[in-house]
Parts: sequence; C-alpha cells; structure tokens
Amino acid sequence: MKSIKYILVSGLLLLSLSLSAQHQSSMRINEILVTNTSDFQDDFGQHNGWLELFNTSYGTVDVGGCFLSNDRNNLKMYIIPKGDVLTKIKPRQHILFWADNQPYRGTFHTNFTLAESDTLFFISSDGRTIIDAIAIPKDLGENKSYGRIQDGIGSITGDGEGYAYLDRTSPSTNNYGVDAETKSMIMAKTDPHGSIMSLTAMSVVFLALIILAIIFTYVGKLSVRKMQKTSDATAVGKDESKPAAKVSEVSSETFAAIALALHLYSVENETHDDESFAITMTHTDRTYSPWSSKIYGLRQTPQIKK
Repeated sequence: MKSIKYILVSGLLLLSLSLSAQHQSSMRINEILVTNTSDFQDDFGQHNGWLELFNTSYGTVDVGGCFLSNDRNNLKMYIIPKGDVLTKIKPRQHILFWADNQPYRGTFHTNFTLAESDTLFFISSDGRTIIDAIAIPKDLGENKSYGRIQDGIGSITGDGEGYAYLDRTSPSTNNYGVDAETKSMIMAKTDPHGSIMSLTAMSVVFLALIILAIIFTYVGKLSVRKMQKTSDATAVGKDESKPAAKVSEVSSETFAAIALALHLYSVENETHDDESFAITMTHTDRTYSPWSSKIYGLRQTPQIKK
C-alpha cells in the first residue's frame, strides 16, 4: 500500500511540474531597450536598460524559478526569485525586468546588462530548456526599443522574425496599437455629422420591419390554406349513407309533467307552499335553576347594616 501511495504522489508531482512547464512555455521576450538616458525610470529613479516579458496564454503564469541569461553557456545566470507574488503574470499581461547588473535591488533587477549582450535568453525552471531568445541589435540608439510587432507573435530562436525597431517605447504595455486610431476616432473622421450612421440605422430598422411583414403575411396565407384543406377533407370524408345517431325518445307525459311543475312553481296560488314564511311563537316554562338565579351571583353589591 505504501508503494502505491508513493507512486501516486510521484505521479502528481510530475504532472504538476509538467503543467507548470507548459505554462512557462507561454512566456515571450516582448521588448528590450539597451541604452536608457531619458526613458522609463526604475523604482530607484534611475535610467537603465530593461526587458519585457509577455504572457501569451489565457491563464496566470508564475515565472518564479525561471532564468534570464545573456550567455548560452551559462543559462542559469539570473534566477527569478520564487515566492514573490509579483512574478505571477496574469493572462495576456506584461512584466518588466531592469538589466542593470544590480540584483540586490530586488526581484526585477538582473545581474547583467544588455549593453554587453549579444543574445537574450529566457529559460524554463529546469535550467536547460530555452523558451525564448532574441538577438540584440548593435545599432539600437539611445531610448530606442526593439521588440515584437505584435505582442507574443514571432520567432523564439532569436532570428528576428516578427521583431522590428519600434517607433516608441512601450514598457509594460502593448507594442502594437498604442498610438493607433480607435474605431470611434476613424468613424468621427469619416462621418463627422453622423448622417451615415443615421441612414444606416434607419435602413436596418425599416428592412427588419419589411422582412417581418413578409413573414407574417406568408404565414397567415399558409394557415388559411391549411384550414381550408382541413375543412374540405372533413366534408369529403363524411359518409352520408350512414344514419344519424338516434336521439333518445322522451314521452309526451314526461314533458307535460315537467311543464306543470314549472307552472306551479312560478304562479303564486294555494298550491304553493308558503308555510316556511310563518313564525309560530309559543310560551314555554323554564325549570328553575340556581345557576341562573341572580341571588347566587359570585359578585354581590356590598350593603351597609345600620
């Protein structure tokens, strides 16, 4: 029995580890900035290079225990500390790490910089599996970032497919669509007075009414035709050769008796019984009982004796 329990526990642990690894594989290096002179500041008010990770899945991923490195021969260069609630990245959200070679400043400060790096790696918690890699361009200017054109989409081997020099930095937010016009803004330019929207709405309403009128008319005609067919089929199917059902015969004496009874009931004469309206009052003697005598009342009026 104990061996079976050990096997089950081991299986559950392996399953949990595999699920954790699958979640970690959803992470992507989304954007990097190498030289920061006037861009985003860290929590110490300093300008340093940074890297952004993006959770491509629709579940929360804990990157605690994973590794960041700029050396393929040392994939365990920086381990992301476990137990920090901030390392749990919500679905389709970002997380920012400062590549400032100052790991003592907290969880999100690595022990290397991007200026001295050729390739950046994100490694699974097993310390061996490279989940994502990005080649760091050497011609990246100051306060210029390099990242995926659309969040999470592109190569994971570092060949630059899906990456581009971004027009503006977007730490901890979407790379695509930051400055894009919204649908409402586009509509405001296309139809500044709202005439197109009004005509479209009225057209939809009237078209719906026309369709409903056609449907109701067609359904009504079908119902009338069906009722006519049913009545015609009933008339054709009736067999006139069969005699009609016989009505039970009632004797004339019975009708005469019923008529006489109704007449006697409606006409007020001596035959009508009005005795129920007579009230007979007769005197009856009551037997004396001490319980009904007032002299034996439980409460008597006090009397003063002189």
